[in-house]
Amino acid sequence: MSTQTRLVEVRQKVLKQNDVVARAMRQTFHDAGIFVVSLVSSPGTGKTMFLEQLLKLVRPRYRTAALVGDLATDNDALRLARSQVPVKQITTGTVCHLEAEMVRSAMEGWLPADLEVLFIENVGNLVCPSSYDLGEDLRLVLMSVTEGEDKPLKYPTIFNTADVAVLTKMDLAAAVEFDSAAAHRNIQSVRPGMEIFEVSAKTGAGMDRWLEYFELRIAQSKAAPVVGAAVGSA
Repeated sequence: MSTQTRLVEVRQKVLKQNDVVARAMRQTFHDAGIFVVSLVSSPGTGKTMFLEQLLKLVRPRYRTAALVGDLATDNDALRLARSQVPVKQITTGTVCHLEAEMVRSAMEGWLPADLEVLFIENVGNLVCPSSYDLGEDLRLVLMSVTEGEDKPLKYPTIFNTADVAVLTKMDLAAAVEFDSAAAHRNIQSVRPGMEIFEVSAKTGAGMDRWLEYFELRIAQSKAAPVVGAAVGSA
């Protein structure tokens, strides 16, 4: 047996175990009435700033908490804590993504009472997180105007495993000559029918439209049975 074959078998086993844990967590979250949103992006997209502003909007309406994944430091967790919601850091060390077991371990003994919404900020990476289901109800993939319009074409898997695309830092669009129409076309070519939101966490532009969609998804989730399919599964 070749080394490559063994690596593939190990990876398949890891992913299968992750899916088992994720399905169990999804059922647990659903039974507890907790709507879970995960955020994925490359570093520097403004994911933490977007989440910080989102937490401020959501906190008055829902009992909310956040988990933050990072290779090192708790800087993002401290920043998000300014929104006055419970925040917990998951430090992954050399692991470039969050896994379902990491989330489950972080939740043990920490789950705030009567929690309604949980946000999970993944490690900044557009490759590894695409394969790992975290038991979320909604996965957002963020790309900033400073990254260029072809990001979906370069990283199609992460867009195919996400539910919604969020274009961030729209206040800089004119300065970097960002072609919004091209970005939309590229996203749709990879994931036809994908919901796309254009926002600026700095100015607040687009955040109201996003919040309306978010509340609609929460209402729909309460009326629907839990879906156990894993992210990226056939």
